Amino acid sequence: MPLDIDRRGALRCLGLTAGTLFTLSGGVLTASSLAQAAEKPMGRPLFLQISDTHIGFNKDANPDVAGTLDRTIDLVNAMPVQPALVLHTGDITHLSKAEEFDLAQQHLARLKITELHTTPGEHDVTDGAGTEYFARFGQASGGKGYYSFDHDGVHFVALVNVMNFKAGGLSSLGDDQLAWLKNDLQRRSASQPLVIFAHMPMWNIYPAWGWGAADADQVMALVRRFGSVTVLNGHIHQIVQKVEGNVTFHTARSTAYPQPAAGDGAGPGPLKVPTDELSRRLGVTTVSIAKLPGAPTLTDTTLA
Repeated sequence: MPLDIDRRGALRCLGLTAGTLFTLSGGVLTASSLAQAAEKPMGRPLFLQISDTHIGFNKDANPDVAGTLDRTIDLVNAMPVQPALVLHTGDITHLSKAEEFDLAQQHLARLKITELHTTPGEHDVTDGAGTEYFARFGQASGGKGYYSFDHDGVHFVALVNVMNFKAGGLSSLGDDQLAWLKNDLQRRSASQPLVIFAHMPMWNIYPAWGWGAADADQVMALVRRFGSVTVLNGHIHQIVQKVEGNVTFHTARSTAYPQPAAGDGAGPGPLKVPTDELSRRLGVTTVSIAKLPGAPTLTDTTLA
């Protein structure tokens, strides 16, 4: 990044690395970069997605993940109109330590947006039971991790797919959660916009690295009747999308560090890249969901 970059350029760079803002208008969800939202109003904000903050990570790929998160929060707080909600799609911490959660909560408490919804990543439940995560973020779900709520006519569903791994490291929701989801959705009108968020991808991106879902097909069978479905995930630290009928899948970039593209190298993990290459590893995706029966439109923009 050039040393003489102006405020607008700095906001644009931070926004492209940090998160995605979603607005709602006439039943249409549209995603935009934080930088765009910080420079001018983007309509009525609905929610912001951030992911994979990995507080506690301190390796070469990014030795200051807390600083990166702080700059993200500064950018969000500078937005002229604040979104109503923040969705964090997991890996809040790196090693599930109490002090990591303490630090993460201190940083997240700086958000002007007071309604925070989370789902755990595998790094948040490294003890197997997720004791620290559920003690801090389990109240909304009664300690289960999965729950739903409504906001501005949109039905949000938080799912947990990091507690019941299948062969090859594929994510799984498990029978109890699937039964709960079926019961939760069957009372909903097919015309209500639906947003599902979980940590690991809800479709098979690259099963050899565990970037896939063992029972997501059962979820898809439950949501296909809905006219507008957005599925948000993290975990792989990069943008990958898929559209299946009225279902739009979107994985978020991390605020901490990049990971290699699927199949590029021996396996996933923190990826250190040259400074002048970093801009090509970071960016934002615009997701516009048209009024029924329109199809979603996806647009990728990188920092470069």
